[in-house]
Amino acid sequence: MQRFAFKMRLKPGYVTEYQKRHQAIWPELVQLLKEAGISDYSIFLDEETNTLFAVQKQAGQSSQDLGTHPVVQKWWAYMADLMDTNPDNSPVSVPLREVFWLA
Repeated sequence: MQRFAFKMRLKPGYVTEYQKRHQAIWPELVQLLKEAGISDYSIFLDEETNTLFAVQKQAGQSSQDLGTHPVVQKWWAYMADLMDTNPDNSPVSVPLREVFWLA
């Protein structure tokens, strides 16, 4: 099991809406993530900077690019008004390097 961490940026004033949309995450998106081996997925917020910090575990070495899947593209479009995004509506995401882990 590999762990991945990355950060994204939430636009000011959208914390409540961001949480609301994630509390009602689409079942088909959850199923897709699980089928891709993604589990234990958490997103934290630094309220001073509106930085979202995400951590997820992924089983195996999946080379599947979920960003090409229609459900993911639809979710990105749904969330685009709340976050900094790329031209394809994907969230601007910066991978983070692990520097410590207490197992």
